[in-house]
Amino acid sequence: MKRILMSVKDGRGFDIVLVAFPLGFLFLMAGLPLIYNVVMSFQEVDMFSLGTFSRPFVGFKNYTDLFAQPETLGIFYNTLIFVTGSIAGQFLIGFGLALFFWVNFPGASWLRGLFLVSWVMPGLVVGAIWNWILSGDFGVLNFILRESGIISGNIFWRSDPHYSLFAVIIANIWLGTSFNMILLSVGLSAIPGDLYEAAELDGANAWQRFWTITLPMMRSTIGAIIALGLIFTLQQFDLFAAITSGGPNNSSNVTQYWAWDLSFRQYDFAKGATISVIMIVFVMIASIVYVRSTRHEVRG
Repeated sequence: MKRILMSVKDGRGFDIVLVAFPLGFLFLMAGLPLIYNVVMSFQEVDMFSLGTFSRPFVGFKNYTDLFAQPETLGIFYNTLIFVTGSIAGQFLIGFGLALFFWVNFPGASWLRGLFLVSWVMPGLVVGAIWNWILSGDFGVLNFILRESGIISGNIFWRSDPHYSLFAVIIANIWLGTSFNMILLSVGLSAIPGDLYEAAELDGANAWQRFWTITLPMMRSTIGAIIALGLIFTLQQFDLFAAITSGGPNNSSNVTQYWAWDLSFRQYDFAKGATISVIMIVFVMIASIVYVRSTRHEVRG
């Protein structure tokens, strides 16, 4: 112990102290709740045993019971549609905006900054705004579609089972597009301009330059953005709580909202923890993709 204290005092062990405190904080604030949640998914939990850690162990019964419920597959399918649609929409629109602002025109910097408004706004505020936009009676979206001749009557986006999930997807795309745009803009700015000049001298058109230079050079950035998008989308809760509440009849329900509903509305804490553990697996996969995509930046 004396040797350890002397190493810290001399400065040789100070880096260990700097790492130990953040790791200890993360373990207390994130690691212990994560372990508690995983253990809870293998136990029988009710309102009376929630305050104790010693509960009956039931093995994989919570998992089998969860997948035996008739609504489970539908909710997981909704989650797949929500995640795929949100990530694809955010990436495509964000990439298009990044390419648009890549052309340096007057006012591009402050106009790009306006797009960050959606990212800095709280999710519940965004949900409230899109509640008004998607309103079936007086919503702005219905007005625009009706005046442009795309629809003849109002669409009740939040209460129609055919549109409720897409209503949240639209709001989530708007929420995350600016984040994709900023990261993709950083990736585009890191590409040397000499490559484009050489390709243009060789007779390559705009599409060929984009396909042979831009996309290959952006591969690591694209992988990191998709991984982060998966993590952020899987934890999206506010929009569902503010717009559809998972309804009607679970048509817009997804795993992250269902876990909260099971735990804090139906008081089935074990199944809520079980869904969270399943989601953790997908988040870990996305984290591995993110680390592999950004590994060269650490080496550099």
